[in-house]
Amino acid sequence: MSKYKKYQEYKDSGVEWLGLLPSTWEARRLGFYFSERREKVSDKDYPALSVTKQGIVPQLANAAKTDDGDNRKKVSAGDFVINSRSDRKGSSGLSELTGSVSLINTIITPKSINGRYTHNLLRSYPFQEEFYRYGKGIVADLWSTNYTSMKNITIPFPPLQEQQSIANYLDKATAKIDTLIEKQTKLIEILKEKRQAVISTAVTRGLDSSVPMKDSGVEWLGEIPEHWKALQLKRISSIKGGYAYSTTDFQDEGIQIIKIGNVYQSKFHTDRQPTFISENVAKKTKEFLIKEGDLIISLTGTLGKRDYGYAVTVDKKGEYRLNQRVAKMAPNVKLVKTSYLSYIMKSEQYLTQIYALPSGTKQANLSNDDVLSATCALPSLEEQEKIVQYIDIKTSQTDRLISKAAKAIDLLKEKRTALISAVVTGKIDIREDI
Repeated sequence: MSKYKKYQEYKDSGVEWLGLLPSTWEARRLGFYFSERREKVSDKDYPALSVTKQGIVPQLANAAKTDDGDNRKKVSAGDFVINSRSDRKGSSGLSELTGSVSLINTIITPKSINGRYTHNLLRSYPFQEEFYRYGKGIVADLWSTNYTSMKNITIPFPPLQEQQSIANYLDKATAKIDTLIEKQTKLIEILKEKRQAVISTAVTRGLDSSVPMKDSGVEWLGEIPEHWKALQLKRISSIKGGYAYSTTDFQDEGIQIIKIGNVYQSKFHTDRQPTFISENVAKKTKEFLIKEGDLIISLTGTLGKRDYGYAVTVDKKGEYRLNQRVAKMAPNVKLVKTSYLSYIMKSEQYLTQIYALPSGTKQANLSNDDVLSATCALPSLEEQEKIVQYIDIKTSQTDRLISKAAKAIDLLKEKRTALISAVVTGKIDIREDI
């Protein structure tokens, strides 16, 4: 923010979250500039809307739905809607649509304040923090802020003409940042597709494009090198599912069990809602042990994006136990390397076969037989080693580029957040930049 100008003169707002304000700005309670809309309606008359971090949109397909569609709140175009629950922080926006939202949301109508300025101010990071600070609840990380409390929050009020200038500036500035974010996002998708293509080509065609090819006899595989074999996974590996631990076995520390949530986007996550069992329970379930280097998969839930697959290599030291609906793959080491099997299960050809199964939809509920039913192309162990080395090098290069683009996106989002916060609270003066 150091490159931006400041206002010539400031005054103390008397409010901690605002600090100093430009001398020409006012600071008053939110209730002075808004009125609450509490009208109850039915989603039969007013289409359902979703309150998201991107703003107010037609109800999302994956939104939680209730049978109480007649007990909703009306939203008119021009209203500001905010989800009152702290676990939905940032879900808010000025609505361009007329419709209805769930009762957990607060709807306020601007009376003498610019709508677009309102949109940026009330979605800004400092206001969101202040809003949820006013919340009440019995759970430490989940509470709600009602309008009775919200209306008492002091907000900044620039002259109306300046509010419009701020709105215009932020529309242009954030649009530029969003364009850069979109470009980086598209770059990541392209890189992921490239990564997928490297894996899929290498494990079905090999590294030497001049070798003679033959028909694999399997539609999803097509042609494979003449000296390779086309085999079902059950011919080269076995699978063992996890144990159905009881919730009474769970405790705050001990031996971690690996659940579906720990197998995420082909990465092994021990920090996602970690659950532990005692040493004693772990000893009784030793057959479900997994450790560093093992290959595991999730049998239930989202298979994952096709550019990742859903096979995960345990890449952290320690001993773990497998929970139900997570399974361990055991390759026949005389036929296939664990690392090569992992790449087979990330390949487009393997995933296509799994997705084609009745149980292989994006909300999968796979059986052990499903996992082993797919056919793969298998070279010698020596050739597998060369292919794995090649894929490791190529994908690590791509992963570095993906990581760089992801960091760029994070920085752009931080810049966007900081810019909005600084402008709507008068920390920088953008009037000459319009």
